[in-house]
Amino acid sequence: MNDGAAERGPVLDDEQFRQLAEYGEVEHAEPGRDLYTSGDDTYDFFLLRSATVDIVRDATAIEPERLIYRGGPGDFLGELNLLTGQHVYLTARVVIAGMVVRIRTAMLRRALAEQVDIADTLIEAFRERREVIRGAAGNALEIVGRPYAAETLELRTYAAQMLLPNSWLDAASHPGRSLMRRAGLGEDDLPAAMVNGSLLRRATPRAVAEVLGLTYRADGRPVDLVVVGAGPAGLAAAVYGASEGLVTVLLDRAGLGGQAAKSARIENYLGFPHGVSGESLTRMAMVQALKFGVRIHSPCAVAGLDLSDERRPAVLLEDGTRIRCRAVIAATGAHYRHLDLAQWTTFEKSGCVRYAATELDVRGYEDQPVTVVGGANSAGQAALSLAARGATVNLIVRGTDLGARMSSYLTDRIRAHARILVHTGSTIRELGGDDTLASIVAERSDGRRDRLACRALFCFIGADPVSGWLDGVAKDHHGFVLTDSRSGTALPFQTSAPRVFAVGDLRAGSPKRVATAVGDGAGAVSSVHAALADD
Repeated sequence: MNDGAAERGPVLDDEQFRQLAEYGEVEHAEPGRDLYTSGDDTYDFFLLRSATVDIVRDATAIEPERLIYRGGPGDFLGELNLLTGQHVYLTARVVIAGMVVRIRTAMLRRALAEQVDIADTLIEAFRERREVIRGAAGNALEIVGRPYAAETLELRTYAAQMLLPNSWLDAASHPGRSLMRRAGLGEDDLPAAMVNGSLLRRATPRAVAEVLGLTYRADGRPVDLVVVGAGPAGLAAAVYGASEGLVTVLLDRAGLGGQAAKSARIENYLGFPHGVSGESLTRMAMVQALKFGVRIHSPCAVAGLDLSDERRPAVLLEDGTRIRCRAVIAATGAHYRHLDLAQWTTFEKSGCVRYAATELDVRGYEDQPVTVVGGANSAGQAALSLAARGATVNLIVRGTDLGARMSSYLTDRIRAHARILVHTGSTIRELGGDDTLASIVAERSDGRRDRLACRALFCFIGADPVSGWLDGVAKDHHGFVLTDSRSGTALPFQTSAPRVFAVGDLRAGSPKRVATAVGDGAGAVSSVHAALADD
C-alpha cells in the first residue's frame, strides 16, 4: 500500500469523516510518535485530520523495516484486527505533525452499529487492507515446515481461514534452510513459526493463536449467546444473533468454516450462480460477523456444559474457563471418518491422506495420479477440482450408482471428464508406499483387485457427530442431537436442555447441506429470542 488514493481502497467522504469524528477525541500528534506499536495487545482507530502517518512492518532478523502504507489528511488507520482482537503486528508512526481523532474500540463498534454507510466503507476498507497486508506484512507470521506434512497443512490452513498475514517457507528451500539456520531450528522442530519476533517450535494453531491474542480472554462483559462451532450454521447463528442485539461469542476448536470451508466449489448455494469456494464463503461470513461485533475465538476447545442453572447455562472450555451466558447454540458438526487400513496414520501424518480439496490441498498434484474416495457431493467436487488442476483422478465409490447420493450436475460433469475414472461398487483394501503414498488397491464387487498409482488420497466417506461435550442433552443412537418435538420441547432447534439449541450437521435429521445449515443458524436465533423473552 502507498499514499495514492487509488491504492488505499474505500475512503470516507467529508460528511462521513465529520460524523465519525464525533465518536472520538481530538489529539495533537508530533513527528516520531507511535500511535500504536507492533506487539501491543490492542489499539485504537484513528482519523487523520492534518497529520501524516507511516504504517511500517518492523525489522526482523532477516529483513529491514518496511513501509506498508502512508496515510495523510482525510485518511484513517486500522484494519481487521481492530475487530478480531488480534495483537498489533504493524507500527503507526507520525511523520508530519498534525491533528488526529482517536476513536476507542467500544466507540468504533457503536459507530459501526449506528452509521450504516460508514460501516460499509470501513468494513470493506479493513477487508481490502488485510488482503494487501497479508502479502506485504507476511513476516508478522512466518511458517517454515515440510510442505506436505499434516501438521504444516493444519497450521497453514488455520492462517488462511483466519485471514492472518503470513509468509510460508518450504524447509527444503534455500530461504527455508536459511531461516532454520538463523533460528537454530532442526527437523524435529517443524513446523515452526515466527510470530512478532517470538519463535514457536513444533508450532500448532493454538500456540500461534495465544501469541496473537486470538484465544478466549474473559473481559468482564456479560455474554448473551455462545455459539460453539464456526461452520456455516454457527457463523449464521453468530451473525444473526449479533445483528439482532445479542452479545455473541463464537468458539471453534480448529478454525472457521467447518466442512464447508474444505469444499473446493459449492455451486448450488443461492446467490452464487458461478459457484463459490467454501474458503471464500467462510471469509465473507467471518468479516460479516466481525462487522456486527461477534467475538471470534479459535482454536478454542469446549469440554462440556454446566446446566445447573436453567436460565444461565455455562460453556466449559478445556483450559477450565467457564463462559456463563443466557443461551447456547451448538454447531459443532461432525468428525471425518477414515478407512481402517494399515499405514493410514502414517500417510495421514505425511500429508498424503487429506479430508479437504481446498486450493491449498490440491496444489502440487498437477499431472499426478490421485484418488478420491466417497459418493456424495464433497467427493464429486474434489474430483472435479483436482482434474481441473491437471491431476488424473480415480474416484472410488462403494455404491453401484454414482448418482445415488451425488447431485446430477456433478455426476454429469464427472462422467464427461477425461481425467476422472469412476470405480463404482469398489472399496479400497490397501495403501502402498514407504514414507509417501505410491499406490492403492481397489477391490471390485466381484472380488477382483486393481493396483492404482496414487500420490494422494482424498477421503470423503462421511462423518460422526461431535456431540460428546453436550452433557445432559438428548441424542439419538448415532449421537446426533435431538431437537424440536424429538427432544420434547416446543421451540424449533431447542434441545432437551433449556436454552440450549442445536443446528447444522450436529442435529438429528439434518440434510447436510450448506444452505440448510445457514437456515438452521438463522432460525435458531429466533428461538433464542423466544426463550429469553421472559428474562
